Amino acid sequence: MKFILGKKIEMSQIFDGEGNVIPVTLVEAGPCYVVQIKTKEKDGYKAIQVGFEEINKKNKIKKPLRDKPYKHLREFRVNEQRTANSEQKMKMGDKIDVSIFDKGEKVKISGISKGKGFAGGVKRWGFHGQTATHGTKHTERTIGSIGSMFPQKVIKGRRMPGRMGTERVTVKNLKIVKIDLENNLLAVKGAIPGRRGTLLEIRG
Repeated sequence: MKFILGKKIEMSQIFDGEGNVIPVTLVEAGPCYVVQIKTKEKDGYKAIQVGFEEINKKNKIKKPLRDKPYKHLREFRVNEQRTANSEQKMKMGDKIDVSIFDKGEKVKISGISKGKGFAGGVKRWGFHGQTATHGTKHTERTIGSIGSMFPQKVIKGRRMPGRMGTERVTVKNLKIVKIDLENNLLAVKGAIPGRRGTLLEIRG
């Protein structure tokens, strides 16, 4: 399993050898550094904790985190059955960069989606709404009845208006189209959740 932290830059497009346009998302991935290795004996599970974007001003870091001067810290679980994989051989301070990936490789990317504020049922859940014919009094976009005769309460999980977006979203099978080792950039085919600057977890 390969993993790295990155930051969404923007969407763009590139051309392949045949002149076809490929929509891509540019991601600044790494460099990340291993700051902690968790073991089953000590922590109850195996994981690698990595840091991304070093903080230069030490006075802005809380005391318990001064040995981990990074803006972002994330853990990646290690598969216990793969005892001979590369993650198990990692040591404190090891550097992780985009060179761990290959062009054409498919990855899984997780991030926080854009926040869209308070939304109604039509926008949030895709409800069709009510009829807009003569006689309706501006209720075309309301969700309608939400109760029932029994049990005389709103059932838990009912799709209703509320906050939309700002959720953790994972997109699988995203193809790496181009790798820029010098600038730590990945060009990934397709769209990735989040706004510009969103923290991303990239897994191979």
